[in-house]
Amino acid sequence: MVSFIISIIVLAISLLIISKLPIGVEIDSPVVALISGGIIGALNGVLNLFPEGLRTFGAWISLGLIPLITSVIVFGLTALLVQGFRLRWGIGSAIIGAIALSIVNSILVTILQALNIA
Repeated sequence: MVSFIISIIVLAISLLIISKLPIGVEIDSPVVALISGGIIGALNGVLNLFPEGLRTFGAWISLGLIPLITSVIVFGLTALLVQGFRLRWGIGSAIIGAIALSIVNSILVTILQALNIA
């Protein structure tokens, strides 16, 4: 449970960081980022219910396109569900935002792992 809360906080911080980049992702407040991080974490948790072999096979066959599409769908669905989280340029912002979220979140998780926090 603690690791889920830490991952939500890291996702929220990542969302706040990418909202400062000129990629068309707008987040009104840290509370909206925290709610969005919770929704993204929950949706990713639901996607992780699929067997690992099936997810890996799909990623290999599509050369990473299926995981990218699911990330974009999760990102766009979160923007649709949370008031105060907007994608200025629609699907283009969702694609760039999902990629940026993945990169920023990976960097923050690596830093936390180096500090033995997560």
